Amino acid sequence: MHKVIFDTDPGVDDAMALLFLHRHPEVDLLGVTTVFGNVAVDLTTRNAQFLHREWKIPAPIAKGAGETIDPSRRDDRAASVVHGADGLGNIGVPEAIDWPLDPRPAHEFIIDTVRAHPGEVTLVAVGRMTNLALAVKADPELAGLVKDVIVMGGAFDVNGNVTPAAEANIHGDPEAADLVFITPWKVTIVGLDVTMKTIMSADYLAEMVEAGDQPVKLLSDLSQYYIDFYRSRVGIAGMAVHDSTACVYLVRPDLFTVRSGPVRVVCGGLADGGTIQAPDRGRRFVGTPWDGQPSQWACTGVEAERVLEVIRAAIVESQAIPA
Repeated sequence: MHKVIFDTDPGVDDAMALLFLHRHPEVDLLGVTTVFGNVAVDLTTRNAQFLHREWKIPAPIAKGAGETIDPSRRDDRAASVVHGADGLGNIGVPEAIDWPLDPRPAHEFIIDTVRAHPGEVTLVAVGRMTNLALAVKADPELAGLVKDVIVMGGAFDVNGNVTPAAEANIHGDPEAADLVFITPWKVTIVGLDVTMKTIMSADYLAEMVEAGDQPVKLLSDLSQYYIDFYRSRVGIAGMAVHDSTACVYLVRPDLFTVRSGPVRVVCGGLADGGTIQAPDRGRRFVGTPWDGQPSQWACTGVEAERVLEVIRAAIVESQAIPA
């Protein structure tokens, strides 16, 4: 059983990933921490509360960072064009949701939960990595207590999606991502190299709805704006399931090809937010910022159709939401 803290900025694809983690029989969802990103943190937290209420998810929610780890930096990327002004496809989420929040800020919730389960917890982060960075800054020993870190972000052998150099989650807080990547814990980075190959068509989602229950119908409803974005702006007849792909890595790493080596993030300048990996094998570079940094894992290949099958099986066939 995988004990998981899900760090997220719901977000349409975050919603699918949340339902996947909730329903997968091999996942014990210990908590959900929110961060700014697809919309402001007040809205991502409200969206998490809404989804927990609608899907009867018992895991606690802790509200997290509302700004970058460097307060002088501003993330001014407008994600509403992708996820809608409310972050959930403009489906009309109520302004206030009657669902409890943990009193601790997200980074403290992460620290306390990991310390309660040393060596057992995987952090799955699919938004800006600000909460993770705050946690390791506050408790440097945390790295030795976390089982694994899986993040959705980055672009290595492909272009980014907010600039030619940078993917959105990394670009939104590069300093936080760089700190996460140089922390001595195991990080697997599930970036655009594989998530842009993992496309769920509108027809595939419709078939899931036909075979599924009301939560799957809600997931489809909030995904339509996202699908329209990909159709009109990217020319894809479906949607990239970025965050769910990272969650599939948790349970089926055999479906991915990975490459090892230290990873650094460009912080500033023309390539701000770019992710660059130094090779563990082959040519050696001396006297660089990659020297002496821990080797991390970047996903470079994926069996996309099988990943979609894993998502479908967990979301549609498990239907594990208690009455």
